[in-house]
Amino acid sequence: MNYQITGNTKLTALLGSPVSHSISPQMHNEAFYQLGLDYVYLAFDVTPETLGDAVKGLKAAGICGFNLTMPLKVHILPLLDELTPAARLAGAVNTVIVKNGRMIGHTTDGTGYMRSVIDAGYNIIGKKMTLLGAGGAATAICVQAALDGVSSIDMFKRKNASWDKTMEFCQQTAFETGCKINLLDFNDTDLLAESISKSAVLTNATSLGMAPDTDISPIPDPAMLRQDLIVSDIIYNPRKTLLIEQAEQQGCPCFNGLYMLLYQGAAAFTCWTGREMPIDVIKQKYFSN
Repeated sequence: MNYQITGNTKLTALLGSPVSHSISPQMHNEAFYQLGLDYVYLAFDVTPETLGDAVKGLKAAGICGFNLTMPLKVHILPLLDELTPAARLAGAVNTVIVKNGRMIGHTTDGTGYMRSVIDAGYNIIGKKMTLLGAGGAATAICVQAALDGVSSIDMFKRKNASWDKTMEFCQQTAFETGCKINLLDFNDTDLLAESISKSAVLTNATSLGMAPDTDISPIPDPAMLRQDLIVSDIIYNPRKTLLIEQAEQQGCPCFNGLYMLLYQGAAAFTCWTGREMPIDVIKQKYFSN
């Protein structure tokens, strides 16, 4: 690609830590190039401690929007002027639009995940989901799955200081969407096994198994996975996590987080530019291997 940075080039970015492994800069910059848009997308390693200064500086410099990845999707909330309904319900933001001096928080993780399910060739509408984790990506997936018509969701997290807050999230999301949502203890292996046995899809929305800790699986016993269970992992580094390996060994249909990354990025791209990302080109160039 041959980019020409000009005096009018608009800045977009990814904030998080770590970000060096991310393919989001390649994906967005290729899309800008394909559509002839005078934008650039950069990645900045930002921690919760430096987030406030980073956002203040980028906003002052005229950034038009940015993405957030772990661990910043919740930490960004106090800095924003407005939230979309889905972001408010999820209590997490992965995409920010900066317009007229105001920062508006969106969540595209949930829509990205649900589109990735369809892309992988599966239909989970009207069916039960076991969802592992309760962080920003997990709550976004929970909200969108409930809105789209998944019949019930068992969300598993560890019983820690955020348990009550997560319970409030589950109750509010269930009230607003009509989906049955249960919060269950991640450490209760009997409950986990029972939930998986009754679910059409198991979704890992934790960081367990992400590089460099690739020898970890969120499932204590691979025997919990049956052949007709759809297993998805939102991690894409490595592309084949230990959970996905276990699923393949059990004969389960499975997919990783690459297409969730693609489709949440495409939604963010539209937020900033008003244009549709050239999905077919980006998929072929960066997601075909």
